[in-house]
Amino acid sequence: MIILSTLNAKYIHASLGLRYLYANLAELQNQARICEYTINTRPIDIVEKLLEQTPEIIGFGVYIWNCQETLEVIALIKRIAPQITIVLGGPEISYETEQQSLFEHADFVITGAADKSFYQLCKDILTENRPTKKILNSKPLQLKELTLPYQLYNDEDLKQRVMYIEASRGCPFKCEFCLSALDKTSYPFELERFLNEMETLYQRGARHFKFVDRTFNLKIKTTLQILDFFLERMSNDLFLHFEVIPDHLPNKLKEKLTLFPEGSLQFEVGIQTFNEQVQTNISRKQNNQKSKDNLIWLKDNTNAHIHADLIFGLPGETLQTFSDSFDQLYACRPHEIQMGILKRLRGSPIIRHTEIFDLRFSPIPPYSILSTNTVDFTTMQRINRFARYWDMIANSGRFSKSLPFLLGENPFDHFLKLTDWLFKTTEQTHKINLKRLYELVSQACEELFPEVHLALVEAMEADYLRSKLKGSFKRLELSKKEVVEKETQMKHSMRQQRHL
Repeated sequence: MIILSTLNAKYIHASLGLRYLYANLAELQNQARICEYTINTRPIDIVEKLLEQTPEIIGFGVYIWNCQETLEVIALIKRIAPQITIVLGGPEISYETEQQSLFEHADFVITGAADKSFYQLCKDILTENRPTKKILNSKPLQLKELTLPYQLYNDEDLKQRVMYIEASRGCPFKCEFCLSALDKTSYPFELERFLNEMETLYQRGARHFKFVDRTFNLKIKTTLQILDFFLERMSNDLFLHFEVIPDHLPNKLKEKLTLFPEGSLQFEVGIQTFNEQVQTNISRKQNNQKSKDNLIWLKDNTNAHIHADLIFGLPGETLQTFSDSFDQLYACRPHEIQMGILKRLRGSPIIRHTEIFDLRFSPIPPYSILSTNTVDFTTMQRINRFARYWDMIANSGRFSKSLPFLLGENPFDHFLKLTDWLFKTTEQTHKINLKRLYELVSQACEELFPEVHLALVEAMEADYLRSKLKGSFKRLELSKKEVVEKETQMKHSMRQQRHL
């Protein structure tokens, strides 16, 4: 028995990597099984479920989000059933391999794309021809050699989970914070073959397609053909998610995008920074003005939901330069701004800047940046909180009417002040009740920006009604002054009663 396993971040994430491995196991498929779990499942429970199947080989996909939990699982397996062969693969274990605790508990590690090399290793193990080396480097392969995995999404996957698909692999760009910087270029799958697979998925009921291509709009002719395929099958429940290059939207593509109805498209747009020196530091090529123009065009002329990314902590970035990038991006009016904190992905070229920019990363996954020579730890913590509150208040859409009054003409500066006030008041970044959040935001505005407080409260009432929360908006404690007055009156009343 061969088990292919990984620990997904959430149940809705269906592992495309495991399905590729299974699809390319050839004659070994009838001995193999995919077993997916989540990082929230206790390792001991995962081990029990795996061992009851008496496998001979277990292959684990290791990623930055599951490496610690995977370590616990394989350590337990090796303690209970050391005869089982443990094979590790995936981006997290493919680099700095021998330095990791995972390596100690593994029998073999396959680095790089293991679509074919995992099959060969399993075949060698089962025929008692085990390799002498523990680390096996995958050979480059042609995409046409691969058996595509999409038929392995079962009916439950189609109904309840996200369908991850890829029309290409690799990336031609060299942004140093990303593992794709190691790729030489982008390689497309043969288009007719790919679209036939999409047709089969669609006919089986798939309606949510998330493309994992790093550069979906790199080759416009291919992009247009894929979009035409889905336009011909447009329905009320069809949803497509793409990652796009912000400065590459030729007119033919723009014309096509205007044809998609509301709720059918989401674009993830990586901006990361608008600062040209920081872009140079990380080898990122981006036409900033064209990127901003395209973001505004997308917002004004299409129904696409725009999710734009920034990264804080890049080499050479300061609080001020990041503030400038944030304000420029906010002016483009994307639906969401994802505030990412730089992470040290094993193998990514960003580590070449470690000494020059004094990059200090957490030793604990996901290896977030703690400080640089231009951003101290305290500031980094403030921006981490900023990112969390921005998700709760801005990206959630629950404050769409009142948010402009909070941000005024200086969005980053104003929201950072709000961030500091919220954390000083609550010492919380999670588990804040929505009604309480409306109260806190109003009270913060009253103290920080009193000149707009009345207008904010009026706008907030519309936000509150749209949220469909139970209870009257008028009963919320929207004024800190009124709260203090009530508390004072209550204390005074209690003192009076004690004297009666």
